[in-house]
Amino acid sequence: MSAGHVVVGLSGGVDSAVSAHLLQEAGYRVSGVFMVNWTADEAGYCNAAEDFAAARAVAEELEIPLERVDFSETYYEEVFRDFLAAYARGRTPNPDILCNRAIKFAPFLAHARRLGADFVATGHYARLEEATDGPRLYRGIDDDKDQSYFLASVQREAFDGVRFPLGELHKTEVRAIARQLGLPNHQRKDSTGICFIGERRMRDFLAAYLPARPGEIVDLNGRVLGEHPGVAFFTVGQRRGLALGGVTGAREAPWYVVDRDIATNRLIVDQDPQHPRLMARRIDLLTPHWIRRPAGAGSDTPLALDVRIRHRQRLQRAELLVGNDGAQLEFAEPQRAAAAGQYAVFYGADGECYGCAELESAHPLG
Repeated sequence: MSAGHVVVGLSGGVDSAVSAHLLQEAGYRVSGVFMVNWTADEAGYCNAAEDFAAARAVAEELEIPLERVDFSETYYEEVFRDFLAAYARGRTPNPDILCNRAIKFAPFLAHARRLGADFVATGHYARLEEATDGPRLYRGIDDDKDQSYFLASVQREAFDGVRFPLGELHKTEVRAIARQLGLPNHQRKDSTGICFIGERRMRDFLAAYLPARPGEIVDLNGRVLGEHPGVAFFTVGQRRGLALGGVTGAREAPWYVVDRDIATNRLIVDQDPQHPRLMARRIDLLTPHWIRRPAGAGSDTPLALDVRIRHRQRLQRAELLVGNDGAQLEFAEPQRAAAAGQYAVFYGADGECYGCAELESAHPLG
């Protein structure tokens, strides 16, 4: 007897392929959907055609139907516009977090339900557990591949009927399964970026959409060292793209963006990668999004949590204080290059992902 009909988001990668196989083994009737989120491939940087060919080969091997669905208009309106607007305001957005909230667990979910699916599944390294008050999201057991960070802004009700078959596996196990099955993509490299950027520097991509606004690069004393094409093309902590070799009186060492002065259109740089201007214990947040709000969040007493402010970062101990119009984190250890527009993701001691909040500003040590 079938465990139900599940629609799997087949990306062409090994993770979603093995997810589909594991669901077949568990007794589900499996269908695949290949999501097209970006079509403006003017320079051939996006590998969508190659990805679709890989997904189709997997579907044929597993003998499951595959549908190609174009979500690019929704992606442009719900993700890309916000992405560009954030950069134009001097923020550093995370489109992968926005994509999961706006695409993979919104129109994809709705499309699967129109197909009559009982469940949907993706190749995320994360875990879901049912509780009396609804589904709860947990980190995947592979710390190096855990992707709960990217799922932290999804609405809780969207996790109803979702399956993450890889949450209990390590990447090495997934590769081994694909190899044993002889899946045509078992040696395919993991995707390392978002489609619309591809193998390009972020600045080169943004330059096609945001106007250049050249300004001065200065050191901490205000000495002009060079010129930049626009502060929107840089983020705090950035090393590449400054073109500051051979500065008179300076060491032969890299320069780092330690601050951005939006009002004067200046980049402020230094050669110390741990400069106090880059380090902060206290970070202001916008209003948190909760998957499940833990007891004590919103009281006058700070709540002790594990926190990440970027994917794959080691979990950081912090205290969260939630106010009426935002929140604040106080970290046990200083955090480097906390940029407005990124996300802080909150975890309990048992690995449960409670939710997230967008970074508003950091309070540097110096």
